[in-house]
Amino acid sequence: MADNREADFLRELYEDWSSRMVANPGMSIADLRSMFDEWGKPAREPEGVSYKSGEVGGVPGIWVLPQEAEPSRVILYTHGGGFAVGSADSHRKLAGHLASALDVTAFIPDYRRSPEFPFPAQIEDGIAAYLGLVERGFQPRFITTAGDSAGGNLAIAIVLRLRELGRELPGSVIAFSPWLDMSLRGVTLEANAATDALVGRQILEGMISMFLGGGSTDPLNPLANPLENDFEGFPPLYVNAGGAETLLSDAQSLCEKARGAGVSVSLSVVPGMQHVFPALAGRAREADDELQRVAAWYRSI
Repeated sequence: MADNREADFLRELYEDWSSRMVANPGMSIADLRSMFDEWGKPAREPEGVSYKSGEVGGVPGIWVLPQEAEPSRVILYTHGGGFAVGSADSHRKLAGHLASALDVTAFIPDYRRSPEFPFPAQIEDGIAAYLGLVERGFQPRFITTAGDSAGGNLAIAIVLRLRELGRELPGSVIAFSPWLDMSLRGVTLEANAATDALVGRQILEGMISMFLGGGSTDPLNPLANPLENDFEGFPPLYVNAGGAETLLSDAQSLCEKARGAGVSVSLSVVPGMQHVFPALAGRAREADDELQRVAAWYRSI
């Protein structure tokens, strides 16, 4: 278990959200988005990082600009939030810590969200942003797609869609606590139900309904559900998860499938930690240590 009291900040935030959702089961999507924008609270401001609003490939978002960044390298960071909540702003600090650790710049797209824009709008925006980065002169091998939770799904699905389109793939992929299986088959969904402070079957079912257009898209559609893919030719992949979270199985299944296809894979599972625990960057040792592991991996590929 995590022994750093600061690591409890994320669990307590999730417990607060969960209690607020239970108390108000009819919470509007606007109120849900307002609540989930508190996702920016756990991370401390990264030092030496500035931000600016921008647009890439017609998609608005936030540029993340560490002072020491290598300008030729960039992360396309897709935020989490079940495809419906979360924003570039809520994940600005997390992306800032990641970019700073890797000594690169980043762009966080404010992709279209469900239920107003169901699948595949989010992937379309991710593809547009990726191709926009290429048009700006970034070489694909120096682009990393990264994201957390549903954004981790998108970081992977964007690459799968690029492969379908016959486009050059990014040089690497990073997924924090990715939510991948829209059919909810993971064994830890039940096994870790008592330890995950936020993510359970009920909230996932609600997010799936919004994302997949109320059932108009098959939950096994390979672009909505990356686990339904062959990963041949996929870039080097770094995946992490918290040992306490219900979506741990998704991370494990992804790595098993990717390794089976010959992909270079690194999986990091930190005992006792919650969903998207790198959101504690700058606050908790567990998150900072994890980002250093990501950075060491990035330099080694």
